[in-house]
Amino acid sequence: MKFELTRSAAAGLGVILFCLFLWMFLLGVWAGQSLLLPSYGKKVAVVDKKASELSEPLVIHAEKKPVKKR
Repeated sequence: MKFELTRSAAAGLGVILFCLFLWMFLLGVWAGQSLLLPSYGKKVAVVDKKASELSEPLVIHAEKKPVKKR
């Protein structure tokens, strides 16, 4: 089986594939952001009254991994 395409057909196919891959990338980024970020519409119930009575906000620090510099 042999397929023959003109230059304009190959370029058109390339543009279509590029748009398809760009759309899938943007859809993946949107889906990833919606899964990872908390939704702002939900209300959180207070479980511990002592935690809600603290005057300072709760700050969580991430542990930093050492990075090897060249």
